[in-house]
Amino acid sequence: MTEPDAKKAAAPKAGTASKAGAAPKRRRADAERNVSALLAAAKKVFDTSGVDAPAKQITDLAGLGVGTLYRHFPLRSDLVKAVVQSNIDACAAAGPRLAAAHEPADALAAWLRAYTELLGTKRGLASALHSGDPAYEALPGYFLDTLTPTLTALLDAGVAAGTVRDDIAAPDLIHAIANLCLAVPGADPDGPYGFAHSRRMVDLLIDGLRTG
Repeated sequence: MTEPDAKKAAAPKAGTASKAGAAPKRRRADAERNVSALLAAAKKVFDTSGVDAPAKQITDLAGLGVGTLYRHFPLRSDLVKAVVQSNIDACAAAGPRLAAAHEPADALAAWLRAYTELLGTKRGLASALHSGDPAYEALPGYFLDTLTPTLTALLDAGVAAGTVRDDIAAPDLIHAIANLCLAVPGADPDGPYGFAHSRRMVDLLIDGLRTG
């Protein structure tokens, strides 16, 4: 075999590299869609049936098999943690969108209400998060590290516009609203002193943040 013939024989056929590269990309895209579907389904199931709901209830809602669930989330704590982090990420991502669409004080108010709703959705996950499972140890830090910069930016914009008080810091608000969202002992969560009461108290706090 001559040198040109040898090079020709060793070279890959046209289209081979692109096909080989396309398959992993398709697999990654499929995996991302599956994870998104599982997380969306788990959020709904956890809200209605709790974090101990059967895996099949989640996978049926997602339109996937149980094997797919366990491939991505081998332990139930993995799924719970992913749901919580997804909720936190969505809340943080809402900040810039609201800032672009509203005046600073209104954007801050809308975000604080979204944050209040985030805390409300956590009530169904509280028993798992407070179980002492080491899988959840990093969540409080993730919560603060992710949400504090978003709230700081909204507060700073309001202060710069002269429509929000300048004597309150993001960590203060994060903890204050968390306290307002604690359940009233013995109250019906869906009654007047349930989460609706928390929303009313947060609205009063929001009104107090405005300068005019």
